[in-house]
Amino acid sequence: MEKEKNSKNIMDYATVTLLEAENAIEIIDQTKLPGTIELIRLKSAQEIWNAIYLLKVRGAPAIGVAAGFGIYLLAKEIETEDYEVFYEAFQKQKEYLNSSRPTAVNLSWALNRMEKVCIAKPVAEIKELLHKEALEIQEEDIRVCKSIGEHGLTLVKPGDGILTHCNAGQLATSKYGTATAPIYLGEERGYHFHVFADETRPLLQGARLTSFELHAAGVDVTLICDNMSGTVMKQGLVQAVFVGCDRVAANGDTANKIGTSVVATVAKRYHVPFYVCAPTSTIDLNTATGDDICIEE
Repeated sequence: MEKEKNSKNIMDYATVTLLEAENAIEIIDQTKLPGTIELIRLKSAQEIWNAIYLLKVRGAPAIGVAAGFGIYLLAKEIETEDYEVFYEAFQKQKEYLNSSRPTAVNLSWALNRMEKVCIAKPVAEIKELLHKEALEIQEEDIRVCKSIGEHGLTLVKPGDGILTHCNAGQLATSKYGTATAPIYLGEERGYHFHVFADETRPLLQGARLTSFELHAAGVDVTLICDNMSGTVMKQGLVQAVFVGCDRVAANGDTANKIGTSVVATVAKRYHVPFYVCAPTSTIDLNTATGDDICIEE
């Protein structure tokens, strides 16, 4: 795993990048933030698996993009022209990567989407189709996040206070984020939101990542401890809550970072609208209810 250290603004870097010439994925090592912005390059199946498992790359959409790039690079290294041999090796790599994060449905969604292009054709042609599909997953992520932002802006007005939990920002996607997409688009258009970011125990994604990236983008952001959300809502400082999620069950139940249900309950108590911002790729119609979602503890 190659490393490259940088000291530029965090918003200057893509969360996940395919380095075709180097046969590598470049990611921001999010476990080092905010103290150090370090780019690492992943080449082997184990490096990609570890990066997802250890939250070096995190956020459901970003995990999906990394999985798409990862399975493409691993398929590219399968040295055979025999379709059956290729497909068997592809499935083994797919199953291995899929075991890294069970809660984030975008992981299996992206891998299944990549597998669908592996129809019985010449192996060289399949590899090119995998390349195109992986790039499309990333481009689609950017389009969808911007669309979420546009919809989100219709739910708030300039000057509003917004509270968010965990990190559903640019660091969790290819661009804009999901829950932060309305915030970033609003910043571009002069809405001047004031954002309250929960610290988010136990890994502090709100403190280390959300506050970090929003501040770097020039957004007015205040970091608060998790159990202060009720105070800012009671004081009338919050007009909307935007959060992301790892999975949405068929009945609408949602799994997100621990503590989100507390925020939702407090928001209901103080009559503050609570919105879950998710791309359709995070909706899992094969999971009936939230009770069926595998939760990482």
